[in-house]
Amino acid sequence: MRWFWIDKFVEFESGRRAVATKNIGLVEEQMDCYGPWLPIMPASLIIEGLAQTGGLLVGEHNAFKERVVLAKLGKAVFHTPALAGDVLTYTADVESIQTDGAICKGTSYIGDQLHAEVELVFAHLDDRFQGVDLFAPADFLRMLRLLRIYEVGRSVNGEPLKIPEHLLIAEREEFATSG
Repeated sequence: MRWFWIDKFVEFESGRRAVATKNIGLVEEQMDCYGPWLPIMPASLIIEGLAQTGGLLVGEHNAFKERVVLAKLGKAVFHTPALAGDVLTYTADVESIQTDGAICKGTSYIGDQLHAEVELVFAHLDDRFQGVDLFAPADFLRMLRLLRIYEVGRSVNGEPLKIPEHLLIAEREEFATSG
């Protein structure tokens, strides 16, 4: 994720469900796409926000050891435009997780009004990509903390999520070499 299309997680239950929010600001660069007279958040970026919500949920299921990518958008239905000043609430619900990927249902709400519905199919990259990190692990951990996954996240038993050891090791190694 080079661009963040979510601001923070407000709920995160490992392997089951994640809820994140996105505040749409008028000054965001993408809001000029439709002209200054119609500040609409592009549908493609809303889909990306839902994919980030679901992708992090799927990735956390295996302690972020699998490289998870969006493989397919099964459906996307938008009921209303999202405008500057709106707060989008993204929800990703896992329908199935297997060794080769996962399927999530995603919804977006503006307040209590249904805004969008999507079906997301994720793939786990196979051994041909072994040893290729999509992100530097220490940077990835910083991103997860900024998104507040470990503040709100819960395991299936209801316990707070634990940061995976391999990410903590990467963080310690980076800190040791930086100073």
